[in-house]
Amino acid sequence: MKIDYNEILQQITLDLKNIKYKGDVANYIPELKSVDPNKFGISLQFLNKRGYNSGDFNIKFSIQSVSKVFALAMAFEKLGNKIWHRVGVEPSGTSFNSLLQLEYENGIPRNPFINAGALVVCDILIDLLSEPKKDFLKFVQKLAGNIHIQYNKNVARSESEVGYRNASLAYLLKDFGNIKNPVDKVLDFYFHICSIEMTCEELSKSFLVFANHGINPHNKEKILSESKTKRLNALMQSCGFYDESGEFTFTVGLPGKSGVGGGIAAIFPGEFAISVWSPRLNKKGNSILGMKALELFTTISGKSVF
Repeated sequence: MKIDYNEILQQITLDLKNIKYKGDVANYIPELKSVDPNKFGISLQFLNKRGYNSGDFNIKFSIQSVSKVFALAMAFEKLGNKIWHRVGVEPSGTSFNSLLQLEYENGIPRNPFINAGALVVCDILIDLLSEPKKDFLKFVQKLAGNIHIQYNKNVARSESEVGYRNASLAYLLKDFGNIKNPVDKVLDFYFHICSIEMTCEELSKSFLVFANHGINPHNKEKILSESKTKRLNALMQSCGFYDESGEFTFTVGLPGKSGVGGGIAAIFPGEFAISVWSPRLNKKGNSILGMKALELFTTISGKSVF
């Protein structure tokens, strides 16, 4: 039976409009306070170049921690398994910005997708890249097949002005010897990668590489080996949603990554990438409607990795 994906996305968008829910935008980042909390967009992009969109899929938003997947992909390909000497591969079970866990575990972050882990990845990339911010942005543009994707300088500046917890994590990592570069340089790079703006459609297209065994479908370039892509997808499955990763696996069943800008990107290996944006967050920092939309999608379509 042929699946009508356009009808599914339109129905999900319509159904979610009728749901009354609580939650707020990431108002601890000043530049994100003004985002309309009622926006909702979804984009489904296939490796065969078919695409389906609904809602506010063409409005740019700050992808925030979703960009940590790109940073890990870049560092993992360049450094290989040595990266796991400095960051772990286990779910955190605590808040994504926990200082306590980092202290207990002697400066080795649980995984690359919590803030401490991403700071270590940024430190690694600073050593590996000649122009970190420029080179990283070009990498993301290449994955998306779109040279117009940019950092939002206002968001990066806004995060730097209130990023006390991230600064604390970075200095604690430095104290444990797990940050090699100057802390201010690492933080500036970290805030910039989190400030990248995309639409749902652009984000889905940029995630297709992870559904395609590490091959960029836009230009056929090998970005990651098949083995490394498998491991990165496994990390998205187990660690991509802070300490709600188990819930996402249970209800949705796709490897993915969320961000406090309200975005979620997920993939079905060998077939598609799907992205959702809805700015209202739950207490764990994940998009409330984004989680529900992807649960509905995999339930209706039957497209889950399980």
